[in-house]
Amino acid sequence: MGRIEELAARYQRHIGVPWQKTLSGAQRVLMVVYDKELERSFRARKAAFEQATRAAGHGWREVDCTRLFSTWLAADDYREAYFEYPEDLAMKLEGEFVPFVADRLREALAQADENTVVAVTGVASLYGFARVSELVKAVEPDIHGRLAVFFPGSKDANNYRLLDARDGWNYLAVGITLHNPEIAT
Repeated sequence: MGRIEELAARYQRHIGVPWQKTLSGAQRVLMVVYDKELERSFRARKAAFEQATRAAGHGWREVDCTRLFSTWLAADDYREAYFEYPEDLAMKLEGEFVPFVADRLREALAQADENTVVAVTGVASLYGFARVSELVKAVEPDIHGRLAVFFPGSKDANNYRLLDARDGWNYLAVGITLHNPEIAT
């Protein structure tokens, strides 16, 4: 069994456990963590996670973040100027890009009920533009079912590091990894 298939099996064991309805938004987040080198393998096999979710009797909605930066920038009237003066983009990123991505997540969460997993893929493409921790925090109140963030990076205790490159953040989510033998329920 490949590493992504093993991770999908761990995810399936977790997602198949009956869901508590009284959890806060932060406790409804699943961080499915895999080595950054497995991103292409994950993309090729992500249907295994959807199948596991549906087999457990839950709905599935996916938000792919891969093209969100280009979509956001293409809609800006001053996009050409940012290529000449990229340092001007930093302030706009801080004030507008995170809310833009959070709104895309909220749209999916609004269409999901208490029995649905909203899967967030492509978060590696946000590196350098937005922090996953900020996005999750922004949408916590809108999570009705589960928010599963497929996270190429590492987890040490409750500290998550995207692409193993940036200082991590401590988060309350349930972590599902290849490196932890136990799965929290």
